[in-house]
Parts: sequence; structure tokens; C-alpha cells
Amino acid sequence: MRAVVIDAVRALPEVREVPEPVAPPGGVVVRVMATGLCRSDWHGWAGHDDDITFPHVPGHELAGVVAEVGEGVERWRAGDRVTVPFVCACGRCEWCRAGNGQVCPDQEQPGFTHWGSFAELVALHAADTNLVALPEQVGYATAASLGCRFATAYRALAGRARVTAGEWVTVVGAGGVGLSAVMIARALGGRAIAVDRNPEALAVASTLGAEHVILAGGTEVPAAVAELTGGGSHVAVDAVGSEQTCSDAILSLRRRGRHVQVGLLPPVGGHPRVPMDRVIGWELDVLGSHGMAAADYPAMMALIADGSLQPQRLIERTVGLAGAASMLPAFDRATVAGMTMVDPSR
Repeated sequence: MRAVVIDAVRALPEVREVPEPVAPPGGVVVRVMATGLCRSDWHGWAGHDDDITFPHVPGHELAGVVAEVGEGVERWRAGDRVTVPFVCACGRCEWCRAGNGQVCPDQEQPGFTHWGSFAELVALHAADTNLVALPEQVGYATAASLGCRFATAYRALAGRARVTAGEWVTVVGAGGVGLSAVMIARALGGRAIAVDRNPEALAVASTLGAEHVILAGGTEVPAAVAELTGGGSHVAVDAVGSEQTCSDAILSLRRRGRHVQVGLLPPVGGHPRVPMDRVIGWELDVLGSHGMAAADYPAMMALIADGSLQPQRLIERTVGLAGAASMLPAFDRATVAGMTMVDPSR
């Protein structure tokens, strides 16, 4: 099969012919119809993830058709249309039994712990726990857009921050996660403020329901949010993952506000610096959000089915495997105003 292969940390990705995967016990092989190119893929390419061994095939947001079923799988058959969370839980541990598979200590992650979906085929583990059936009205690209960024943003706001109607939600970063968060905040009744350094991304955020937008670098973000909201946001999301964006998000909160860290924070000098004095003094809640378990997909799918959420509007472009290979090394500097989807058949 054709796949994007990386031979070492920060090596130039190449499209090559590689052996096809075999369905593991309890797992499946899925023919990839669509897969997303995400900043998390860039973190893996840049060497920020210890789980990766090289040579490696990235890609963790996907949708497709079951091509092969492994021994012990009960719920799935070849030909089923499916998607999957980027965290594939074991289904056996205490966290999985409690419905929190997104923090499973024995999790597998396509594109990180094993070869991923920048390929024509991908192997997935614990299929009966992790696969999600696709309704006929949900296309492959739409489903792939849910796997990491959209599902993570949904759980960050609905499950972690528990946004309620009328609350201000400041979203720092208007890439795939951030634009998802803007749309979801609006659907939950929140009042969204989008922050980004890219005017085009902010324009998209406005069309998705942001009441206000702030151009980062052109103004002091926390002060601007405080003025717009009358003292600060109730909820803030760092959808980028840098010291500056994390700090801007936390300092944009009102007293007793809730911060959700979604963007990965690479260590700087050992640990990223966070304004903990404000966290303590204002009794802020700092919450991590790491994907969403397959068991929690029905509520999100229901909002997609009734049109309250339209993740397909976030797709900005579709490229082939060669396009994904060329875009990956520079993805941290890309000024995209939405999601990039990969069609492995191209």
C-alpha cells in the first residue's frame, strides 16, 4: 500500500510502498477514505512524543470502511462504515469501565503508538470498544474531522468546562480545534470570542458564531477580553499549545473561571511556564482535555444529525498523500483557516 513514511525525527516525509497491515486480535484493518492533517501530527514529526518509533507512518484522525476483521471481534464486519477516536482504549481497565477511555493507561493511538492513517490502510485495536458506526448522512471527510480536533473541542467545552448558556468563552487559536470550539460554544449557548494572529482565520471564526475576534499581536489579549466581557471570560481554551497562548487564555479569565488546555505544550527549559499566581489568587480551574471516548460520541453525533453542529464547514482543503507529506514539516507555521483533509486515493 502507499503511505507517508518518516524515517527519523524531523526527517523529510516521503510517500512509499509499504507492507499492508494485518488485523490484530480484537482489532480491524480499515481502508482509509479520509484522514485529517493536525498540529498533533506535527508534534510527532518534531520529536515531542516519546511513543513514536521510526520509521513511522503518522495520521490519527480517520474514517473509512472495515477491510479485515481480527479474531474475537463481535460487533463489526467487513464493509462497515466507521470512524474512531484518536485514543483507542483497551476496554478492560477501571477507567474504560467507568466510561473514561480517553485516559486509558493501556491506550493505543494510530499515528503515535503504531502506524497511522496517512496510508491506504490502517490497523486499529480493540474494535468493539473503539469503533463508531457512521450514519449514512455523515460523509467520510466530516467523520474524519471529528476524530481529534472536533471531538476534543466538544468534550473540552461540554464535558470538562461544562459551558452553560450565556457564558463567555474565549478561544485562543482559530485553527481546527479553535474553530471547532467556536462552533460548539455557540451550539451550547455560549458567547464566543476568537483570538488568532491570522485575520483570515478570524474571519472564518466570525462566520461560525464568534461574537468578537481579537488579532493576537495587535493588542493585549487579556485586557481586550476583559473589556469585551466586563471583567473576563467564564471559560478559556488554549487551542494552540504555547506559553504565550496558554498565558493569554488563563489571564483572560474572570475570577473563578475555567481554563481548558487542549493544545499540547512542549517543554521549555524543562517545563512550560504557566501563570499559577493568577490561578491560585483567582481560584481558577485548570482542566486538561484529551480527546473523547467512543462511548461519548452519540450526543455529538445527534447535534451533527440535526444540523446544530456542522463540522464539514471547517474543512478548508483536501490533499493527497504527497500533499500531506509536503505540508507536515511546516504545519506549525501554516496560516490555515480550517482543517486540512487527506484523501489517500489521490
